[in-house]
Amino acid sequence: MSKIERPLPIRAYLIHLTHYDPRWCRRKKREKPFDLKLGLEVVDTLADVGFNMLIIDVADAVKYKSHPELKRQYSIPMSSLKKLVKKAKDKGLEVVPKLNFAQSGIHRHNHWFRPHHGLFDTGEYWRYAGQLMDELIAVCRPKRFFHVGMDEDHDRAYTQYADAIKTMHMMLKQRGLRTVIWNDTSAMQWAAGQIHAEKSLYAEQRIPKDVVQVVWNYGGVSDKQIKRLRRRGFEVWVAPGWNSDYVRGWREVALKHGSKGMLMTFWVPCRPYNRSRMIKIINGLGPFYCRGVKGAKYEQVAPPVFDMDKLRRKR
Repeated sequence: MSKIERPLPIRAYLIHLTHYDPRWCRRKKREKPFDLKLGLEVVDTLADVGFNMLIIDVADAVKYKSHPELKRQYSIPMSSLKKLVKKAKDKGLEVVPKLNFAQSGIHRHNHWFRPHHGLFDTGEYWRYAGQLMDELIAVCRPKRFFHVGMDEDHDRAYTQYADAIKTMHMMLKQRGLRTVIWNDTSAMQWAAGQIHAEKSLYAEQRIPKDVVQVVWNYGGVSDKQIKRLRRRGFEVWVAPGWNSDYVRGWREVALKHGSKGMLMTFWVPCRPYNRSRMIKIINGLGPFYCRGVKGAKYEQVAPPVFDMDKLRRKR
């Protein structure tokens, strides 16, 4: 088996119980709960293709005992999350919970935390964050990682951004877990996105080296970000999206420069009307993420077409 054909150690998929960005927020008032039946089918499909990690975007999609005020019309019982976690682990997938603590009135990634999102890194803000982390850790029982988002953080100053990551790193280290964050330096190669790329660059020089950096880019392939991060001592995963050429290109770059993993993202609600697209994308593109895994079953399909400029602005 050639070097390029080898499977990466981490082959992850991001599933959304819910999500917050400008597109999702426009339909929040009519959003329906996460479909557990489809979620379980997604897990089966991931395992068949060769994925070994499930990252669960939780936000306010579950009913928290510690913070019942976060309950929305689409929030599901914590027992439903337990069923998803159990299924994933039974299928051999490592589970990683995700909450996004980026501060941005534009991108709204932490508006799931309302009414507390406006506390802006006070002691109370982090105390509440820790309580929610603890509930998810108790249910998900993650072995190694907790994803805290931090992409497209528009409102924090550079120092505040780095300090927030260091705060969460300390909190999660006390809980025996490593911090995972998005790294914006690759995707933000457009004028209005430079603020996010520059914040990531600033933070790279100041945060602990055991923070996992997920380099995402759905519109091209570049190796300079991975080379820089690897030189600085970070573990790097790549998230190349759903274009097969980009996925192949990022895979080669990842293997060449010692990246540990690839993360498939597909930013749609886990609802029955999206079933066909979700399953086809996993079956069609999953082998490019999991190449080298024997017995992978897939159906080669064309990925759905997205407006990449809109995704960069409104992801």
